[in-house]
Amino acid sequence: MLLFKMLGEYLLLMFETFKRPDKGPVFRRQLMIEFVGLGIDSFGIVVIVSLFTGAIVAIQTAYNIDSPFIPLTMVGYTTRQTVILEFSPTIISLVLAGKVGSRIASEIGTMRVSEQIDALRVMGINPPNYLILPKITASMLFNPVLITVSIVLGITGGWLACVVTGLVTSEDYILGIRAWFEPFTLTYAMIKTVTFAFIISSVSGYLGFNVKGGSVDVGRASTQAVVYSSILIIIFDLILTQLLLV
Repeated sequence: MLLFKMLGEYLLLMFETFKRPDKGPVFRRQLMIEFVGLGIDSFGIVVIVSLFTGAIVAIQTAYNIDSPFIPLTMVGYTTRQTVILEFSPTIISLVLAGKVGSRIASEIGTMRVSEQIDALRVMGINPPNYLILPKITASMLFNPVLITVSIVLGITGGWLACVVTGLVTSEDYILGIRAWFEPFTLTYAMIKTVTFAFIISSVSGYLGFNVKGGSVDVGRASTQAVVYSSILIIIFDLILTQLLLV
């Protein structure tokens, strides 16, 4: 029963959230703020995780090629496919669920317990539309940029690791990257990215908006935002993979 209650509250909140903003300039100003807070501020962790994980995937693939009948170009191919299909859209989204999701839930939850949301409603402002919609929009627009950067850096990290360690030549790695490429894999990655961005921002916004209590409850909502978003990302990862690739 609790699950259905939460689902009903979530759907009602999204109905209020996706109403047309009363003042376009205010919405655009909030959107620019969220681009910085949710997007640009996440570049650092995306860069570090992508570079090192791409390097790890390439090195592990190279070490596991024992047969002389398997060309070393498979290292570049495997790294590319791993980064595009799963690592960048899914793993980076899980990282962003921890960073961005907790930020959204704590920010909105703090406004709830300090009665700022009630003040907005008294002033005639639609709080979900004013607080949550810019966050959802910014996440869905900027996360594909982060994932694109992650894909490029992940493949680059694999190339650097191969060149530095001498496991694979630069020519073999680049040939593997170019081999058997299907453009739909990038489309698939972007579809997952946008879906996960909506899950992170909307679920975190819902949990923060419905905080009851004090600062301890805000912290609990932040933790729940990370946990619930991560679980839903994994579930929808399976669903989208089944729908789009199988």
